[in-house]
Amino acid sequence: MVKSGMLNLTGSKDISEAWRMFVTTKDIIGLKVNPVAGVTLSTSIEIVQAIIQQLEAAGIPRKNLVIWDRREFEMQEVGFTEKVFPGIKIIGTERKDDKGSFVDSEGKLYGEQMIDKNWSYWADVEEKYDAETIPYMINEGKHSYFSKIVTQQVDKIINIPILKNAGSSITLCLKNLAYGSVSNTGRLHKQLWAETSAEVCAFPPLRDKVVLNIVDGIKGCYNGGPGATPEFFTEYKTVLVGTDPVAVDRIGYEIILNKRMAEKIQKEESPKGRIFLQLAEDLKLGVADINKIDLKKIELT
Repeated sequence: MVKSGMLNLTGSKDISEAWRMFVTTKDIIGLKVNPVAGVTLSTSIEIVQAIIQQLEAAGIPRKNLVIWDRREFEMQEVGFTEKVFPGIKIIGTERKDDKGSFVDSEGKLYGEQMIDKNWSYWADVEEKYDAETIPYMINEGKHSYFSKIVTQQVDKIINIPILKNAGSSITLCLKNLAYGSVSNTGRLHKQLWAETSAEVCAFPPLRDKVVLNIVDGIKGCYNGGPGATPEFFTEYKTVLVGTDPVAVDRIGYEIILNKRMAEKIQKEESPKGRIFLQLAEDLKLGVADINKIDLKKIELT
């Protein structure tokens, strides 16, 4: 499915040529996965393996690939390990050591070493965090600092979210990038979910480095997201591939909205569901108007 999508997107007949339109053999390429809901609703190992196999065939060495997310330990829990992906760096902003500690011998969070204080998203919202429940995040204050992964360690980013809902909205390309790339996010969920999803993606470390969005929709959910609620899992049997994260999110939004209405979770579209897409379009991150999106469907048998 990934191969068919890439060939159709680029118009190329050669899959290696298609990939080389976006990356070079000299690039350090970050594969942004989403393991936050656990093993039952994570970016699938199989989709990531397919992408890696095609990149290797295009001449990209494994040492140039980085699988990443905000929480390193969550990736390990769902199967993104060096054993499964030998020769590929797997790294997160927030991490713990072999003893299960989130702090080093001096009492400093390991995550503190991974944030870049030259880049931050400021918002006039603060919240006190409970160190017992969120012991690994750089918390408090009005700044959300970007991860060094996106500011310093990768040259290109391939975004690989899951096709799932977040209430009456979705958590696909923009949300996966925005909340996965900065610290101190709990305060943003409550009051500035839509703004954060759009505005963080407008910063150069994301805007200029994300070259592809490949949504894993083999299995997803239409309710209970972004966490894993098995009764609302569904086999969408879909992969969305595009260069425009706003357009890809808009198509994914329609898929999930239609499913929610078919299952009588919603009677009609929620006015708040698409706010983040319009904000993103206003920031010139892509196209939110479904009538202006060039959607091509490929049916595989």
